[in-house]
Formats: sequence, C-alpha cells, structure tokens
Amino acid sequence: MATTAADATATVPKEQTTTNGAASGAEQVTRHSEVGHKSLLQSDALYQYILETTVYPREHECMKQLREDTANHPWNLMTTSADEGQFLNLLIKLIGAKKTMEIGVYTGYSLLATALAIPEDGTILAMDINRENYETIGKPCIEKAGVAHKIDFREGPALPVLDALLDDEANHGSFDFVFVDADKDNYLNYHQRLMKLVRVGGLIGYDNTLWNGSVVLPDDAPMRKYIRYYRDFVLVLNKELAADDRVEICQLPVGDGITLCRRAK
Repeated sequence: MATTAADATATVPKEQTTTNGAASGAEQVTRHSEVGHKSLLQSDALYQYILETTVYPREHECMKQLREDTANHPWNLMTTSADEGQFLNLLIKLIGAKKTMEIGVYTGYSLLATALAIPEDGTILAMDINRENYETIGKPCIEKAGVAHKIDFREGPALPVLDALLDDEANHGSFDFVFVDADKDNYLNYHQRLMKLVRVGGLIGYDNTLWNGSVVLPDDAPMRKYIRYYRDFVLVLNKELAADDRVEICQLPVGDGITLCRRAK
C-alpha cells in the first residue's frame, strides 16, 4: 500500500536511498520495507525515529513476532502499522474497553494489540472473509501471548453478523470499542449498524481514512486502480462522518489515517 499522496500514483520500492534534503546533502536509507509502513510523514527518517524510540522498545514480544512473521506474507502492507498498534492498545486502555469488535483482521496484529489491552474477561468479536491468514500466521502468536480465549473469530462478510446482532436488543449499546479496517465500500453500511451496537460514550475507529494521501489529489490525477476505486468511498465516508451529529470525531494522521468516532447520543 502506498504511503503518501505521491506514492498513490507510483510503485514504491521496498528499499531506496534518498537525499534527506539537509544542506550537507548527506544520504540516508529509507525503510519502506517496514511492515505496515503507511506513515504520511514526509520524512522516513522521522518515522523511523518514532518506531525506534517509542514503539519497538515497548512492543510486546508476541506482537513483534507477529509483525515479523507477517513481513513474509505477500500482502504484508495490509497489516496495521506498529505505531498504530501501539496507539490502539493505549486508547483501549484509556477508555476502559471490555467488549470490543474488529471488522477486518488479516493476520491479527491490531487484534493482538486489542486482546492485550482489554481485561482478562474482555471479549473481541473478530470478523474477516479469510480465516487462513489469521489461523496460520496470527493465531500462534496470539496463543503464545495467552489471549486467544478473548477472541471469537467469525469467517465471512461482516454485515450479516452485524444484522444478526441487531436482531437481539440485548446487543444494542453493548460494545465499548470497534475497529474497522476492511472493505471501504461498506464503511457507511458498517457505521449505520455500529451506531446502534456501540454504547453512548463508546468509540469506533475507522482505518485508512486518508487513503494513502489520495484524498487531496485532483480527480484527474493518475492513480493506481484500487486507489481510485476506493478513494470515492473514503471521500464520501469522511464527509458523512463530519456531518453526523451523533458522534464526536477526530481524524489523525496515524498509519494511513484513522478517524475516531465517539458516540455522543
């Protein structure tokens, strides 16, 4: 996945050497090979500083193992970045979340961050259309961390699961936190349902809301096919969330952009 607006239009090599722009003209090695590297920071060196100073030293050993194992998967850029995983873990602790949900799992890096943050009797309803990536890459690390018992994994589309939850009024307003990192063309469909499932004061986090920086590109700018296809859905989502008076929102340039929605009413 691209890392900046410019990258949305061109393939980024896994490793490259660039000039850092300083007066000395010294060169540095950038690290686009970092798993989940989606930072919108213009300086790779600054992003690497954040990782090496405050993220990696505090990263749980099982999260580190999962991040490294995911690096060998051909779709590794689908994973949550390490800095975003740290952010989610702290956020969940700050709000005291216990009953949570995740739509879009991949190998489970953000899932593990959540499982480590919630209490021993906390729960995560996790949904993904592909169980294999979770079972073969993520689950061994999650089991090693001793938090697999907190996860209820459902394979398949999320909308039918959400609709089934809504059929039981006991589920209304029962979730403390939801993280959505899945099919962008369904984000608004998810939002419609999640607003009934999340409690007042609860949080929903929508990932990829800056969509590789493409949200600020002109409509006629050249873009990769998948960037252009989902870009319109992300733009509509951002507009709708900003106008939704049921939530308080904050959009942050963490990872590929994350928008937090606190249900206010």
